[in-house]
Amino acid sequence: MSHVSFEADVIVAGAGLAGLCAALAAHEAGARVMIIERAPVDERGGNTRFSNGAMRAVYDGIEDIEALVGEIGPAERARTDFGAYTREQYFDDLGRVTEYRTHPDMAGLLVDRSRETMRWLRTQGVRFLPLYEWQFKLPDGRIKFSGGSAVECLGGGDGISSSLFAACERKGIPIHYDTRVTSLRHGSEGITGVNARRGRADVSYRAGAVVLACGGFEANAEMRARYLGPSWDLARVRGSRFNMGDGLHMALDAGAMPYGHWSGCHASSWDFNAPEVNELAFGTVFKRDDYLAGIVLNALGERFFDEGADIRALTYAKLGRAILAQPSQIAWQIFDANGSAQLHGEYRVRQSARFRADTLEDLLAQLDGIDRNKALETITRFNSSVCTDVPHDPGRKDGRCTRGLAVPKSNWALALDVPPFEAYAVTCGITFTFGGVRIDTTGRIVDTDGTAIPGLFAAGEMVGGLFYFNYPGGAGLMSAAVFGRLSGQGAAASLAAPRS
Repeated sequence: MSHVSFEADVIVAGAGLAGLCAALAAHEAGARVMIIERAPVDERGGNTRFSNGAMRAVYDGIEDIEALVGEIGPAERARTDFGAYTREQYFDDLGRVTEYRTHPDMAGLLVDRSRETMRWLRTQGVRFLPLYEWQFKLPDGRIKFSGGSAVECLGGGDGISSSLFAACERKGIPIHYDTRVTSLRHGSEGITGVNARRGRADVSYRAGAVVLACGGFEANAEMRARYLGPSWDLARVRGSRFNMGDGLHMALDAGAMPYGHWSGCHASSWDFNAPEVNELAFGTVFKRDDYLAGIVLNALGERFFDEGADIRALTYAKLGRAILAQPSQIAWQIFDANGSAQLHGEYRVRQSARFRADTLEDLLAQLDGIDRNKALETITRFNSSVCTDVPHDPGRKDGRCTRGLAVPKSNWALALDVPPFEAYAVTCGITFTFGGVRIDTTGRIVDTDGTAIPGLFAAGEMVGGLFYFNYPGGAGLMSAAVFGRLSGQGAAASLAAPRS
């Protein structure tokens, strides 16, 4: 069995968005950087490559968007109300969806660094486009931005990954693939590097600082059941199969303080035909986020959540948990012809668990496992409860609701009465976990005594204290970039600072 060793100023473990940003930021600060990535080169990029590339950042208006996407022509300006997204709105959204548990320091770093980090990404070669998909579509063809995620990365998650890998290559930052970090190296004054395995070889890396950007534990069924609870081992994994919690184990073994919502995660509605663990070839084709256009029933034939509680970006990441709690961990999204016309293209892929019929009775007859009589009764009652005196307005939360139902639909309630009808079987798809370790405002990991561990930093999904119960869409990639850059800068700065 052979042994190989390497040396750098800063070692970054993980080559997702957070790790790449950390490496580039540390390199900019003058450090010699090396990245270690567990995946082979063709599966590199972590969870980022499985995302649609939306990023939530503060912006004051169209000028901030143009700073990222380039000049927006007069025709596009005329049909689009780009609006703005203030820091106060960002804080408010973070507070509401996390039930005001988000840590003020973590939230402050995310919000106040979001705009400058987006512009920094642009300098690294990342290209952006206006994010029209998540916005309000008006009947006259105009688009009204709902605030928050105003842009997406060209090429989605794969696009941002490719751009940052290219930036690392231009700057000569080496990346060691197929290499799994197994433990931290400890010295008398702190962390001095990592130990790893590549094939059958032991590899050691000596460094002045280490950034752990290894992702959460969403791909680890045992850890999901242990921390998230019963049945979470049955959830489908939406992202990378390599996010097994390795970085968290190493940090905790080094005395890091566990922090944040360890029993919480981003989990959404995912097609029932999706594989147990997603593949890069599929990307986001199994996402089923257009529930606002219809209703969702469980196997008992009952609705179990408010499909119109808020805009999609503020509700979709908690729907997976609700579905997992239903009998057999399955539900069906039901649409009539009006709702079906609003569905995004991923609903039409060949792999969809899709059913279609000209009557509701014939549609329900195709759904194995559902209480058909109860389901028809639920749809009939829903249709009769819609407040038709409230006008439907797809350009805002319109207040068109239901009355008299145990589970209301608060906005965009329309009767399902225009054939043909469609149903999509869905289950829970987990994206990333919320529990992590505590860091300070330079990205250093804090131990259980409240003291920063010299030479040890964290970024991305490993950062705890930001998301609880839910998250605002686009904030995941944004936090990876913000805290990745922060930890890279902090790691480089720590090289010259005396350790205490």
